[in-house]
Amino acid sequence: MLDIHKTALPGVLVLTPRRFGDDRGFFSETWNKERMAEAGITLDFVQDNHSISATVGTVRGLHFQSPPHAQDKLVRCGRGALLDVAVDIRRGSPTYGHWVAEELSFENGKQLLVPAGFLHGFMTRMPDTEIVYKCTDYYAPECDGAVRWDSCGIEWGFDGNAPVLSEKDMAAPTLAEFSSPFTYEAS
Repeated sequence: MLDIHKTALPGVLVLTPRRFGDDRGFFSETWNKERMAEAGITLDFVQDNHSISATVGTVRGLHFQSPPHAQDKLVRCGRGALLDVAVDIRRGSPTYGHWVAEELSFENGKQLLVPAGFLHGFMTRMPDTEIVYKCTDYYAPECDGAVRWDSCGIEWGFDGNAPVLSEKDMAAPTLAEFSSPFTYEAS
């Protein structure tokens, strides 16, 4: 009932729930704690977030929440389409600074699992794109952090559009200036 694919970054997963549809529409189970545990994903989500971005090319990120309130996130697109990105920021990781991107859309139903220790960001590909995501810890403003969106070599694919950014995201430090609060622990 759930298709799980590993990405080039260990721990970052693409989850695609099965859709059951007919001429009325479809039904999809986007999260089931028991089924996820059977697949080895044992996260305890405590908060759901929902945002909308009106303009194509809106970039939100690259964000993280530091310990002791670090968050794993399960991200999906409720309407429209976006490029969702995760960047490894665990000091000592063999993939530190590496990134993966996945197209999430209402149409494809894919979700991206972004573990704690990774930056998260996205760029909208359609107007009025809605992003829905689950978090394993509550928002803690004192732990909120960001790295500049254009400092990690991400191929955003703007197609001639200028990025739409918040002041906070424009002022974030570059990856080279950033001192990560996360440490890689080999398993």
